[in-house]
Amino acid sequence: MEQQLKELRQHAAEELLHVATVDKLNELRVKYLGKKGSLTSVLRGLGSLTPEERPRVGQVVNEIRTELEQLIDLKNNELKQAELSLRLASEKIDVTLPGRKENLGHKHPLTITLDRIKSIFMQLGFEIAEGPEVEKDYYNFEALNLPKDHPARDMQDSFYITDEILLRTHTSPVQVRTMQNAKPNQPIRIIAPGKVYRRDYDATHSPMFHQVEGLVIGKGISFADLKGTLELFIHQMFGDNVGVRFRPSFFPFTEPSAEVDISCVMCSGKGCRVCKGTGWLEILGSGMVHPRVLEMSNYDPSQVSGFAFGMGVERIAMLIYGIDDLRLFYDNDLRFLRQF
Repeated sequence: MEQQLKELRQHAAEELLHVATVDKLNELRVKYLGKKGSLTSVLRGLGSLTPEERPRVGQVVNEIRTELEQLIDLKNNELKQAELSLRLASEKIDVTLPGRKENLGHKHPLTITLDRIKSIFMQLGFEIAEGPEVEKDYYNFEALNLPKDHPARDMQDSFYITDEILLRTHTSPVQVRTMQNAKPNQPIRIIAPGKVYRRDYDATHSPMFHQVEGLVIGKGISFADLKGTLELFIHQMFGDNVGVRFRPSFFPFTEPSAEVDISCVMCSGKGCRVCKGTGWLEILGSGMVHPRVLEMSNYDPSQVSGFAFGMGVERIAMLIYGIDDLRLFYDNDLRFLRQF
């Protein structure tokens, strides 16, 4: 049996020399020192020895076990050190290389346009007012002189949540809320920028878009004040050489009402595909606040008057940047957005 133990020790030492991975080393440990290993099998055979032989053979077995455990531990440390050295060599960082520049974002073209619009009106003394995007039918329609049977209430045009709750179709409800929260006949000069929602989707319409509406109320406010304010805004936005014209129109909440056009920024008013040969482009609607709207918001039309206007931010941005498809603003295509 002693000869068998010596041969076992020699075989184990030879196998250790050829072990190249920690996993293989663990397999070798189980093979010789495990519960079903070679050395354990020898120990089970001690019962067949004479009482005189058992102590001597048992001592040899323990010596071999201790020696093999030491050799396996040394090999384990050696393999782990070699694995660490390999990782350090393959994952090392060259600190002499130049750093990678961070990709910095920038404002969306609609944000740039909206900031410009707000800046111009704030320089004219306007304050910014905000309101809820989920709005009551009363504020969105009724208080703006749009009765229950008005076409704008059609379920195909507006996003209704209930019969009395909808996603606002314009930011005009902010004007109503501002008037009703003010003291009687208190002067007002606000713009109301924000998101609005309608059931439209094509090259020039989106289910969600942005509007800026304005409201001025005070004593002696006239259509001349409206014209002067909007002409100044347009020249600040598009340049002094842009022509401006007012065309009679109809809106339930203003009287008289007017569409505002500018000379085509693509052809300088000569006529092109964009302006359909007319030389003019419509950019916003406006008018004097309807007396009925003033009355419903506790203002006395015999004491004060006012004007209102509204514009689509996307429409303004398309004209400034020469964009022919509104959907590009919402496609999140970096090739498009990086141009601004």
